[in-house]
Order: sequence, then structure tokens, then C-alpha cells
Amino acid sequence: MASYQARIKAREMRKKGMSLGAISKSLAVSKSSVSLWCRDIILTCEQVNFLTEKVTRAGLTGRMKGAEMNRKKKRDNIDQIRRLAEKEIGKISQRDLLMIGTALYWGEGCKNGSRLIFVNSDPEMIKIMYRFFREILHVPKELFQPTVQINEIHKPRIKKVLKFWSFLLDLPLDQFGNTYYIKTVSKKVYDNYDSYYGILRLKIGKGSNLQYKILGSIDIIKKQLNLLV
Repeated sequence: MASYQARIKAREMRKKGMSLGAISKSLAVSKSSVSLWCRDIILTCEQVNFLTEKVTRAGLTGRMKGAEMNRKKKRDNIDQIRRLAEKEIGKISQRDLLMIGTALYWGEGCKNGSRLIFVNSDPEMIKIMYRFFREILHVPKELFQPTVQINEIHKPRIKKVLKFWSFLLDLPLDQFGNTYYIKTVSKKVYDNYDSYYGILRLKIGKGSNLQYKILGSIDIIKKQLNLLV
């Protein structure tokens, strides 16, 4: 079994509540590999209880309970911090969106030449930038020219990929440019093959003046924060 197939299978088995040892034995891979692949999977209370009963005789009950308590403590801490952050941020204004979009473009936008292009693989970030372009810069929908960049192993599902981005941005497929396929074979094992949608290159036609405006805003931010060298 190929390593990426073993990883996907291991994660499926872990989500069903199987122990790391049982998965290791079933797939003929090391327990350390299974542990690494499944480290982010949190079992349900029922699954934890079932495994706890199985390992009681081996004296592992205390450690499992301790680990679960630590995980719960971490989740509770994260929830508390997020509630505080939500209170501090409050409602996002249009000026906030202006600053957010400008900052994101500073990090991921095209700053050379005279092309207005934002590139990222995070759908949520793409949606924020799309709102920034539409609501702050007032870009007409027909000027958007998105292009998908993705590894060629995803060719069989490219229609699904394009429909995902088309639905996300509410843009017709005929506005999308030709897909750019990456031919390099990745050595990293991914288990999100069916949920990966590549990198979106969000280009805006006739956007040179808007690019100058964004770059000007970035310079103003640098100046006011004393970042200019």
C-alpha cells in the first residue's frame, strides 16, 4: 500500500475509534507513523471510553485520562481566548475592510509592474479580498479574471475545482482563465485530495490604477508606522 493511501486509511480507522496499535498492525506500518498521521484527530467520548476499557489491563488508563483532560483544558482555553478576541474586535466596518484588504495585498498581492493580482489558496482569504475589491475599490464583476493553479494529479476533478471557485465568488466559469497545472510530483503525503482546490490567482482587468492606489495606501501605512528605510 502506498504511503499516502496508508495515511488516508489510518485516519479513517482512527476516526472510527481504533487504537493506534491496532491500526499499525492492520496496515503493517509503524505505530509512530500512525501517531504522527492521526495526531490532530480527537476521539469522541464513546470512542475514548471504549479504548480506555481495552487498555486498562496494561495500566494506561491514567495516562489516557490525563491526556484527555489536557486536551479539554486546551480547548476550553482556546474558546475563552476567542471570545475575548471577538469582544475586542467587535463589528467590522468598511474602514476595517479597507485596512484588512490593503494589508493582505501587501503580503500576497502583485506589487511589480502594473497588474492587480492577488494569489492565495485559502478560500476565506480569497472571499475577503473579493469583498475588498468589490465594496472598497468598486470593481465590476465582469473585470475579474480568476485562474486556478493546481497540481496535475487533480486533473480528473478539475471541473469540481473550478465549480468550487465559481460558486465561492459567484462568477461564471467563462470568466476563468486556462488552468495552470503544476507538473512537479509532490513528495508530501496529503489526505485532503478530494477537498483541495488549488491556488487561486485573482486578477482584475484594467486594474493598473487600482494597483497604484493600493500600493500608495501601503506606502502611507509604512510612513505612519515609521517603516520606510
